[in-house]
Amino acid sequence: MSLSITSSVSSRSAARGLVPLCAAVGAYLFYLSAGEILLRDSDTMWQIRVGQWILEHGAMPTSDVFSFTRFGEPWISSSWLSQVMYALVYGGDWAGPVILSSMAIGATVAIFLHLLSPYFDPARALLIAALALLLSTIHFLARPHVLALPVLLAFIGGLLAAADRRTSPSWWLLPLMTLWANLHGGFVLGLALIGPIGLEAVWNAGPGRRRQLVVRWGLFGLAALAASCVTPYGWNSLLGATKILSLGKLLTLIGEWKPADFSKPSFFEATLLGLICYRRLTLSVPRILLLLGLIWMALSHVRNIEVFAFIAPLVLAKPIAEQWATTGAAAARFGETRAFPVVTMLAVIAMVIGAWVTTAMFVAQHQFKFLPMFSPVAAVDVLQQHKAQRVFSTAPFGGYMVSRDMKVFIDGRAELYGEQFVLDYYDALDARDVGQLLGLLDKYRIDATLLSSDSPAGNALDHLKGWKRLYKDDIAVIHVRSDETKAGAAAGQSTN
Repeated sequence: MSLSITSSVSSRSAARGLVPLCAAVGAYLFYLSAGEILLRDSDTMWQIRVGQWILEHGAMPTSDVFSFTRFGEPWISSSWLSQVMYALVYGGDWAGPVILSSMAIGATVAIFLHLLSPYFDPARALLIAALALLLSTIHFLARPHVLALPVLLAFIGGLLAAADRRTSPSWWLLPLMTLWANLHGGFVLGLALIGPIGLEAVWNAGPGRRRQLVVRWGLFGLAALAASCVTPYGWNSLLGATKILSLGKLLTLIGEWKPADFSKPSFFEATLLGLICYRRLTLSVPRILLLLGLIWMALSHVRNIEVFAFIAPLVLAKPIAEQWATTGAAAARFGETRAFPVVTMLAVIAMVIGAWVTTAMFVAQHQFKFLPMFSPVAAVDVLQQHKAQRVFSTAPFGGYMVSRDMKVFIDGRAELYGEQFVLDYYDALDARDVGQLLGLLDKYRIDATLLSSDSPAGNALDHLKGWKRLYKDDIAVIHVRSDETKAGAAAGQSTN
């Protein structure tokens, strides 16, 4: 009887230990099967082209080589490692980037559940993870921030775990900071959170240990700052990563940097309402400040909702578990699962093989396609046949044009072009002032335009003297200067 009971407990414990892995594989297969939702942003295309450039030249870009409006001006790639990784898996089709991004999402889920396991039973942890995925999916794209997400979670989760134990962070988190700094510019967030999370550890420590913790967290912060500079660009990576925050008014016009929109129901809105209604939870002052900071970030810019979705539960995990009296039981179960590495390893091998076979079969029968509205294939063919050199195009088309080795007017690198340039670009697209549109086209000596088929600027050019429509389909419209305009421009240049 005792042997039977022991075997049953062992089986249940091993099963609990596999929950993060099973959930990770499930998340990976889900996003793989729905791969097109990861291919909704044309920035993916120029990110891959930057990675290809790095591999071709064996060097890091230090100036712009992809536009004609900023060609040669200083520019660094704070996401160079992610771009190289995407370039390595991109084989002319989109299967590689989709698989790599799905793997990163799966790893994020596994790390998230591992961090929650000391506080919640598997059912509650899976429910929280599902909500985090629902909140974040809108910003899950085949771009560098997705590859950095598991590193972000591991680093910040490590800080919060140390604060929960009222100790200083592990020095093993420093390599994570270095990796994060080479994957994506969001590593600045990790540096910014060291102080507030350290305050939580000091706040709850005994009076005799507070000075020691302040020193240790301070030293760790300095070490993390140094670790973030271990990149090909050194401390310039830190400066480059913060440059986007200086774009002022422009941030309210870029989709992912816009404030949260509550004009229609959303999971984010429901989550905030749930937090407001749950009044029985008691938090320390530092945790309140952390939570308010995460909410403010998510309200200010929709791209930060995923940070809120995965970090806020870690901030609240210990207080909720203490209130529900689940901390001890969950920790005991977590300790039990560590006692069966052989069973776990065999299960890991089986699931990895199963996921690999499923991936191979699915990719062989399914061709991933990028969102057509960002891939004006036929229009770019016409432009190249027309030998257009200076094309005024929309930023969403910029990524595809860069992938076709065309110098662009603008793409998704807003920090390169600057606030005023991009604001002028938006004003020209709106075509509310036709004179301003024509002035911009003349200023940059534009010989052709590539705009979305329903663009106000494209409609205006249909009726402007000196321009004629060359091509139009459901995605894009092309206008070129008329022969009279070209002749006048050539005469003016020869006179000068």
